[in-house]
Amino acid sequence: MASSSRSSTEQLPPSSQEQATDPRPSKLSHQHRLLLVPLLAAARSSNPEVALRVLTSWASSDSGLSNLVSDDNLLPDVLRFVQSLPPPEYLVLSLKLLRSLVAGETANQSAFIDFDGDGVVSAVLISAGLYPDPDPAIIGAGLQVLAVVSQAGEPHRLAIWDGFFPTLFLALARVRSREVSDPLCMILYTCCYRIPALFAQLLAEEGIAIVAEIVKTVSLVGYEGGDWFKRILSMICLDEGGQLNFLFLRLHRIRGPDADYKGKAVVVDDSFSSEQAYLLATVVEIFREGMKDARTASVDFALCVLGILDDSAAAYVLDHVSGGKCGHFPTGDASIDVLGYSLTILKHLCDSAASEEEEDDVVSSLLSRGLMETLLRLLRELEGIPSATRREATTTTLCPYIGFRRDVVATIGSCAYRRKHVQDRIRKCDGILLLLQQCHVVDDDDNPFLREWGIWTMRNLLEGNVENQNVLGELVIQGIVHVPDELWGRGVTVEVDRKSGRAWIVNASSSSSSSGSTKIKLD
Repeated sequence: MASSSRSSTEQLPPSSQEQATDPRPSKLSHQHRLLLVPLLAAARSSNPEVALRVLTSWASSDSGLSNLVSDDNLLPDVLRFVQSLPPPEYLVLSLKLLRSLVAGETANQSAFIDFDGDGVVSAVLISAGLYPDPDPAIIGAGLQVLAVVSQAGEPHRLAIWDGFFPTLFLALARVRSREVSDPLCMILYTCCYRIPALFAQLLAEEGIAIVAEIVKTVSLVGYEGGDWFKRILSMICLDEGGQLNFLFLRLHRIRGPDADYKGKAVVVDDSFSSEQAYLLATVVEIFREGMKDARTASVDFALCVLGILDDSAAAYVLDHVSGGKCGHFPTGDASIDVLGYSLTILKHLCDSAASEEEEDDVVSSLLSRGLMETLLRLLRELEGIPSATRREATTTTLCPYIGFRRDVVATIGSCAYRRKHVQDRIRKCDGILLLLQQCHVVDDDDNPFLREWGIWTMRNLLEGNVENQNVLGELVIQGIVHVPDELWGRGVTVEVDRKSGRAWIVNASSSSSSSGSTKIKLD
């Protein structure tokens, strides 16, 4: 337990005052000096600041901490000094000493609870840290103490939770400081990951309100303390929590008073917030960094992302027509970035989901809710082809960002890879010709490598699907399309059967002028 707790604290960033020394420290009262006597004696120093720093240094090493625990029972004395609310610079130093004393030392961790250490820290945060003006240095130092103690066991986690949830956690989450949000995320994750009852409270309305404030803070100031922020979001949105929809709604600028967060994502107006875009961007990072395997994502999560894509796409298509210039992604426009990140997440899900004979609940559910229709509609809008959104194709929709059209095609290709039911769905949606057109786009600065992704997608669409191959063959014979050489592979071409008049995909080496051409699969 000792080594585990101490290594966890090393992931927490030092407070801004870790190395600094105020050249003119505030004067200590007579009461404060009396409370410091045991600490001055243990440090063999008459200077309070030096004594606190020396003791912290000793307690930070295993041998020094062992000597302090065996020779001097300093933890109660440190708690009493902290509770007396000394001047801020001394309060921060004493909290740092307290953190070092409880890190990896079982006896001190137990004593911390026995002496109501969580209550003392709570009172300090309220009196000297949070109100009237938040002091990130004091709050951060206090939370780092609790973050270490939370590693000690269930009684410690329950004591912290009972004293802080929900009111104090919510107030702390609203402090826009990295010094505060990093240890706060560690505390929340440690408590909830190991105690299901606490996790259930975090998933309820009061808990999601806390997490929403953390997202707002981190979107402004970033994070440094390990992956605690991402772990919290993964646990809530991707794991058994399944509350991406609820959290996404809480981050909207305007929330409808009767919004039903259990159903499809509901947008109150046509815009999205930067915090919503940041939330989705973090989910993308979680997938890319391997913190969460997209293959384990739930159907509810996938459908929520599809709902967000539908809403953001509808809002974008109605408001943007050709004539402007698209920029690099992310663009800084929250509505466009929400569109791009939701599309990226769906591609991750389609890339990682099961295929062929395996169960494929995620992709099947996405298809049943109109994923392919949405993606093909977006392509048609970009091409200026009439759709349900725009009955008349008078103008094309401006590409939201550089690479958007390519990303749509790539997502379709990922979804169609070795999934015959998806291939059939695209054919029934008249998508073969539309996708083949993407193979002929060259020198498009707004969509680099679109042609290559188009060819890859068409290969996935034709692989093992005779019906799709036949449709393509008919288009070629009618002179409607030209098929790129890369798509055919080695010597594969189209030939008309003389008896039936049907076009088939055949091997050029077996093609002849005689009746009955050899038909093959494009595998």
